[in-house]
Amino acid sequence: MAKSPFNVPQLAAVDAARAARMLSEVRDAKLAGRRAGHAHRPVIEQSWERTLRSGVDPENGYRARLLSPDEVRRRREESPLRDVLPVLREGLLSVADVARHIMVVADEDGRVLWREGCSTVLRKADGIGFELGADWREDVVGTNGVGTPAVVRRPVQVFAAEHFVRAQTAWTCAGAPITDPRSGRLLGVVDVSGPLDTMHPATLAWVESVAKLAEATLRERHLGALERLRAVAAPVLARIGGRAVVVDGDGWTAAVTGMPYTSRIALPRPPSAGRHRLPVVGLCALEPLADGWLVRSCDGTVEPGATRVVLDLTRPRRWSVTVTGGVGGWSHELSPRHVELLYVLAVHRAGRSASGLAEDVFGDPARRVTVRAEMSRVRRYLGGLLEHRPYRFCEQAEVEVLLPDDPRDLLPHSTAPAVTGARVPGSLRR
Repeated sequence: MAKSPFNVPQLAAVDAARAARMLSEVRDAKLAGRRAGHAHRPVIEQSWERTLRSGVDPENGYRARLLSPDEVRRRREESPLRDVLPVLREGLLSVADVARHIMVVADEDGRVLWREGCSTVLRKADGIGFELGADWREDVVGTNGVGTPAVVRRPVQVFAAEHFVRAQTAWTCAGAPITDPRSGRLLGVVDVSGPLDTMHPATLAWVESVAKLAEATLRERHLGALERLRAVAAPVLARIGGRAVVVDGDGWTAAVTGMPYTSRIALPRPPSAGRHRLPVVGLCALEPLADGWLVRSCDGTVEPGATRVVLDLTRPRRWSVTVTGGVGGWSHELSPRHVELLYVLAVHRAGRSASGLAEDVFGDPARRVTVRAEMSRVRRYLGGLLEHRPYRFCEQAEVEVLLPDDPRDLLPHSTAPAVTGARVPGSLRR
């Protein structure tokens, strides 16, 4: 019978070489189906059982196709982890060269999106496929400091031959998951990795504390967004009789009137304008607000108001989109790029693909990544009014475009083909 799992961090801190040898013996015995003198820690043992069921090759591993540079850029733009990179860098990279480690940030799919730190260690990481765009899920590359924390949803340190694939056994890794405080959804994993002799018993606690600081930063950003939504909600709720609540896109409450306060309401996925039956509220009408939703109790009688979207292009450099519903409205000033995109979607109500929008705005259908990143930002304030695949305004929205009197004054800054073509006198105008 194998002995109880030994304390890897404490042993490695005293004698990393001895710990590595013991783990190598455990690894070889496990793969050969023999008894070993020691046993893996439970978190590692359970990971190995999952990995064996997945069919990962312990000698050669498996390298999934790397994401293209364009796809890496697109995922970076859309990942909420982009907002906490300064926190991660400040907390983990200050001693990277001295400590000979690298910081790796992967998304919820286990794909490596950022990788920084000691240049020597980065080159070594290339040799085992620990590269930008690589897939480091546990069922792809075995027990490791990225994939395993994502599965168990807690920090995990993986030392030497605790890694399942032989090529990784010269490494020590400590990773911690980062979750969205709004939804509890896994956003990704931050990992610190390096050669065996960089092992330190405090590394895991260090990485975990920085991951929690990143989550706290996301929580602060969420509270700030709720405050901004509350400012929009106040005049809207002041005009309403009956029960109503304003929530963000994840259902967190910003303001309420006529009913007890509830911190969160379960919205349909994805949220959409119209009638729904929701917990706490019952039969209700959903109407889009800037960065959120108005939820009005119908009480069997109230009809949801129509949603009208007005794209105002008449004022130079003061372009705006205004949304009005049954109880009021809100406006948002548009950047030069966003006004081009929304103009194209207003003209093409059937919708445009990412390639189509790229051709309309940039004259280059290959610039899909840029289009997706910008549309992700647009959807932050237009929310459920925009759909995708293809990108388009939702069917419930009544869209109107206010154009300058002279077609030649249409978005004079723009060189987008869709705009320059519309400046020709007599061209189709909406």
